[in-house]
Amino acid sequence: MGSGFGFNSMGEFNLEAKWLIDPKLLFVGPKIGEGAHAKVYKNHSVAIKIVPNGDTPEEIAKRNARFAREVAMLTKVEHKNLVKFIGACREPVMVIVTELLSGGTLRKYLLNRRPRCLDMRLAIGFALDIARAMECLHSHGIIHRDLKPENLLLTADHRTVKLADFGLAREESLTEMMTAETGTYRWMAPELYSTVTLRQGEKKHYNHKVDAYSFAIVLWELIHNKLPFEGMSNLQAAYAAAFKNTRPSADDLPEELALIVTSCWREDPNARPNFTQIIQMLLNYLCTISPLEPVIPPRIFASEKAIFPPESPGLSSLMPVRKDLGETPNTPVENSRGSFFFCFGQCTDRESGV
Repeated sequence: MGSGFGFNSMGEFNLEAKWLIDPKLLFVGPKIGEGAHAKVYKNHSVAIKIVPNGDTPEEIAKRNARFAREVAMLTKVEHKNLVKFIGACREPVMVIVTELLSGGTLRKYLLNRRPRCLDMRLAIGFALDIARAMECLHSHGIIHRDLKPENLLLTADHRTVKLADFGLAREESLTEMMTAETGTYRWMAPELYSTVTLRQGEKKHYNHKVDAYSFAIVLWELIHNKLPFEGMSNLQAAYAAAFKNTRPSADDLPEELALIVTSCWREDPNARPNFTQIIQMLLNYLCTISPLEPVIPPRIFASEKAIFPPESPGLSSLMPVRKDLGETPNTPVENSRGSFFFCFGQCTDRESGV
């Protein structure tokens, strides 16, 4: 553990001092989630992801490398639809500290509402949140590779979705051979695992369009609130998608939505749209089901040439108007991010903006 000055060596990269967390100040609360490689706990205001060291030298090296990559990528990106990174430490155990999202996972949210479907505007709002998070990652050359409802978290008011878990993310320039631990077959693009069994050391080439495929499956699930490839095991779903080009049915979707979904899960990755295009298609569809009236600037803006910020992602444009703030009726309200307070030994407000 570093002293908090200079840099702390973490194997593949150096972690800036401002991201270092003193493990003595971490108070681990109840477990709120568990994956194949880590457990997530909460305290009063943060989520604490603990990554076990492993038992064998190979496993220790692999987990150290995965931890280093995840922390490195978390320090590179910031977006309102990405879980906010607070800090990390490596000793005595590998720990990643992020903001706590008390709304639970999108998987749990959907399960609690089955067999009822989500309101279409809500589903598209969530999809926009996800697409904007992915657009941010891809703009930094990062592929998530494990986009699924378990890795999508909701804010306490269930209005905003944030993408989490960068444990399997990779820089696009460093994509490598996939193993069975990578992603979840039901949501994975076929090119990640299909066709040819690679020999040790050989690389499997793919690009950021693997995330577009996973997004299509998640979007289908948001609309139908059903498990994709229902009745199949994960391996059966993978085989059907890769070798039979099987996809969930889009027959009962509105034409505009069917186009988005089917274009994102095309067999040819190069034929899939990027997330900037996906966002525009979603916004166009949203306007057809929930047209917005012209926005009238509030009177507090004296200049006619005042520059207004863009709309917040996702559901912000569908939220009720805050009358106490003086907005004109039908004016979209942008979510304010505000300061984030977190408690270790005591509550503090990190001046570095974390």
